[in-house]
Amino acid sequence: MSKLNILTKGFFKENPVLVLVLGTCPTLAVTTSVKNALGMGLATTFVLLMSNALISLLKNVIPDKVRIPSFIVIIATFVSMIDLLIQGFAPALASSLGIFIPLIVVNCIVLGRAEAFASKNTVGDSILDGIGMGIGFTIALTIIGSIREILGSGSFLDHKFIQGDGILIFVLAPGAFLVFGFTVALVRYLQSKKKAKAEN
Repeated sequence: MSKLNILTKGFFKENPVLVLVLGTCPTLAVTTSVKNALGMGLATTFVLLMSNALISLLKNVIPDKVRIPSFIVIIATFVSMIDLLIQGFAPALASSLGIFIPLIVVNCIVLGRAEAFASKNTVGDSILDGIGMGIGFTIALTIIGSIREILGSGSFLDHKFIQGDGILIFVLAPGAFLVFGFTVALVRYLQSKKKAKAEN
């Protein structure tokens, strides 16, 4: 697989949220606004990048019996770093995201990439994979967050452009499920059309 494919596969083809359907808990919880979506996406990208790089670097040193616990400790270290940075430099964002930043430790996207890719590939490829999957995660969160903020609040990036209240359901949990479901369905439909076109 080429370096470009490793980097870009997470954008759309193997998007962790919209195609692989991983990390749905933070996706549904934090996408009430674009700012929250971007904050969560960038924080997860940092953790993916750093943990993938270190796990790939140490893959031949970590004993097989303690592989998963070691991965979790490495991931938790970078999550603690980004959590403290957000609290220090973006307290409003830290307050909005709440518990979901520390919960990146158990996000199946991060642990999944560590186990499936970083532990089997070179440091360079693992860095590209971490960046690509992180960008894909951020794209998915931003799309869902944009739809929910526009329809639910009548605003985009906190800039109000519709007078009055939006459609309340879109900033509540049922709205998250609706937007997520329709977005995943649209992506699957587009992928099936593309596949059918390639076969003809």
